[in-house]
Amino acid sequence: MGSVTQTARNIETTAESLQEDLARLQIQKQALERELAAVTAHLGSVQRALDALQALMPGSVPAPAPPAPVDVTAPPKPKSARAAASGGKADRRPAAKTVPSDDGADSEKTYGKLTEQILAYFAKAPDAEVRARDVASALGRDVDSGSINAVRSTLDRLVGASRIQRAGRGLYRAVKP
Repeated sequence: MGSVTQTARNIETTAESLQEDLARLQIQKQALERELAAVTAHLGSVQRALDALQALMPGSVPAPAPPAPVDVTAPPKPKSARAAASGGKADRRPAAKTVPSDDGADSEKTYGKLTEQILAYFAKAPDAEVRARDVASALGRDVDSGSINAVRSTLDRLVGASRIQRAGRGLYRAVKP
């Protein structure tokens, strides 16, 4: 009878462990979905900017359209089923998520405008040396590691483009005129 009790304990321990894993994975999934939405929005803004620049260049050939976004939450449906499900109407995707701006105004900024938000932050504090986590916190993007990493990646990109400076290991500051 001792082995039945031990087996019951093992099952209970395994079930508890799986419940903890499930909760952790659900949080991770939400963070990844937010990060995907941010990347998708940024991709769209970069594509529009590139299209606008190429239209200004003489004799330029339009850039090919990027591939359609992939829905990672559900398996793809055949095109005929997708068209039938939408009633033959165009695919309507939800708008990009927004975060409140920190300038006190009622306007909201889109996730795809992270570069502009970071540059505005550094414009307000031109002599400050800050960490990526501090920038993320000031922009309301410190809710998970994915959001902080998006800020960190954008900061590194801005350093590469000489729009901000690296002040030391993990420290950033505005470019001095």
